[in-house]
Amino acid sequence: MGATRRGFLQVGSLAMIGGTLPAAAIGAAQQTAGRTARDLGAVKALVFDTFGTVVDYRSTIISEGEALGKARGLAVDWAKFADAWRGAYAPAMDRVRKGELPWTKLDALHRMMLDKVLADFGVKGLSEADIDNLNRVWHRLKPWPDAVSGLTRLKKKFIIAPLSNGNISLMTDLARYAGLPWDVILGAELARHYKPDREVYQSAADILDVKPADVMMVAAHLGDLRAARQVGLRTAFVTRPKEFGPDGKPDLKGDASVELSATDFNDLARQMGA
Repeated sequence: MGATRRGFLQVGSLAMIGGTLPAAAIGAAQQTAGRTARDLGAVKALVFDTFGTVVDYRSTIISEGEALGKARGLAVDWAKFADAWRGAYAPAMDRVRKGELPWTKLDALHRMMLDKVLADFGVKGLSEADIDNLNRVWHRLKPWPDAVSGLTRLKKKFIIAPLSNGNISLMTDLARYAGLPWDVILGAELARHYKPDREVYQSAADILDVKPADVMMVAAHLGDLRAARQVGLRTAFVTRPKEFGPDGKPDLKGDASVELSATDFNDLARQMGA
């Protein structure tokens, strides 16, 4: 069978490191490897968390903020500003998830958060055009260094798509800006729910017309993977140790919700036989 995005994962050989293993241990390892290969062999599509997993939002916001500050004479700690803006992300979406707000796309939520953060930091004198352009920084985020090359490899064998809380226009602009080679754009706006609502994960399988177990969720955030696993998606964890900056506390190690762990997207492609 040829290797296509809808093909089956080809099983690699078992490698032994550090000497000879007892026969029983070898047998057990082969059985485990066989089960894993068969399990992952059904995967037809990989869907990706985007902010933090595919793109480096923090350094982009800091860089654009510093440029704006220099142009407008603003004295702002842009690293703290970026952290505060991102820190308002989950609470804003929770207001929608709990029914406190009607369905509101992420661009509009980002603007609500931005207005508050600007006030909290005492930033004044920006024009409406300045604020709107700053809000659209989320459309211009830089990909992690391995993202495009890894996605390009994975695309040769699997359907690949974002499964993000970003609205469709945001994700389209971001894909064009960062060169992300998606086959299709999926996510919250199509489901009219925000992650971790189960409807978002289920929508990926429904829209692609496959079973949940045919879809693998890829994320740097264990909460995202736990929610995806509960819906029946397969799960892959990719570490992004620099996501939150030098003092941040990213997820660095998988838990029981994780079926495969990778150091970056090229390592993920290698492990998935792409």
